[in-house]
Amino acid sequence: MPTGYSKSPLELLNSSHQSKVLKAAIFSRFVLLILSILWRTLLAPYDTSAPLNPNCLGNPSPPLPPPLLPSLGSAIENGVVWDSVYFVRIAQCGYEYEQFYAFLPLLPACIFVFSQTVFAPLVPIIGYRAVLALSGYVVCNVAFIFTAIYLYRLSVIILKDPNAALQASVLFCFNPASIFYSSIYSESLYALFSVGGCYYLLSRANNIAVLWLALSGFARSNGVLNAGYFGFQAMHQAYDAFYLKKRAFLALWILISGALRCICIFVPFISFQAYGYYNMCLGRSSDEMRPWCKARIPLLYNYIQSHYWGVGFLRYFRFKQLPNFLLASPILSLAVCSIIYYVKSRPEIVRSLGFQASVEEKSSMAVIFSSQKPQRSNDTQFSEKYSSRKQENHNLKSRKKISQGEDLAEGRTVHGSLEKLGYTSAFVLPFILQVGFMAATAFFVMHVQSVSILVCFVDNDIS
Repeated sequence: MPTGYSKSPLELLNSSHQSKVLKAAIFSRFVLLILSILWRTLLAPYDTSAPLNPNCLGNPSPPLPPPLLPSLGSAIENGVVWDSVYFVRIAQCGYEYEQFYAFLPLLPACIFVFSQTVFAPLVPIIGYRAVLALSGYVVCNVAFIFTAIYLYRLSVIILKDPNAALQASVLFCFNPASIFYSSIYSESLYALFSVGGCYYLLSRANNIAVLWLALSGFARSNGVLNAGYFGFQAMHQAYDAFYLKKRAFLALWILISGALRCICIFVPFISFQAYGYYNMCLGRSSDEMRPWCKARIPLLYNYIQSHYWGVGFLRYFRFKQLPNFLLASPILSLAVCSIIYYVKSRPEIVRSLGFQASVEEKSSMAVIFSSQKPQRSNDTQFSEKYSSRKQENHNLKSRKKISQGEDLAEGRTVHGSLEKLGYTSAFVLPFILQVGFMAATAFFVMHVQSVSILVCFVDNDIS
């Protein structure tokens, strides 16, 4: 990076790097596909639920004629195992049973739409259920590829180092939990809308960011945690308006708008719980109601996770689950080491939630987390003070001629100092808080092996 002129985050985006990330993502999916086919050919699957496909309870569809290529259809359906069974079944028949509500509707909805449109002509050839499975595979793999690209863009903005962003994105493509992103699981869609939403948030496209982060809550329940990014944004904007600009009304408006954005991110998950309550509880007598229907806060999701999957605080701490703890130990150790390194490097940032950041970082955060888009995309504007000074001189060529030993303009000095901070900058704090919460929840409450899925894409970004 030249020291004479510091580029803005948009200028740092490298088209060749994005091309490499795209190639790595596509290549990794083909490698996983080949390995999956190989191992399924050599070894019998542990889960034998793939062929199970009883008729739908609600509106049983009329029997279809036998497909022209039943062997190909069966080969595609053989990959429908574990949670994939639920997603495909929901896309085919809807939410038939109580435990189905543990799986949020975004992925089944995408599968249904693709099976009825793009892949509908394949139904007579491979069968309807195989088309549903094929739709799921395409949705999840395409979502993963776009996630890798957005991860690179987000990493460039945060780390201000295109090479480090490239490395993080390639590592993400080959992460230990990569197989789940190519299976019919909701992780790919969740990662896409979470990472993409954070990218648009830091690009100051707040309305798009709200939409994307809200959709992440339609993919997985932990998508509601993404509301914390808008909470962090509102907190620092309100501090800047109240204490620095002495504008109390502006600070109040920022807090109200931030709260509304957080509520928008919670709406998809809450509306799905209301949908479950409507289907499972309303119109039934007290004796027919399930226990969770009678609770003060009838939250279906928590009940299902506890009753059917044994999720709860320390409930997974059993000796027979030791192999799963060992399976989760690599990514969990990486997450813990990342958090410890950041805390030791910037303890004042962690203790103060970023309020004790340096003047340069505060100025940068005030603009990056601002709801206003920059007027000039080629200028690096970090505060009103630095922006006004830069507007006095638009001659970029003369800036490039300034020698390294001369005093740089304050705005460029700010950007250069942030480049040196990289991973330890205050920008990373919200991601550190999220990965810490997710890792702790997965270790103490959830099935611990899921920590590889939940933490991996966040940890790749901040590592």
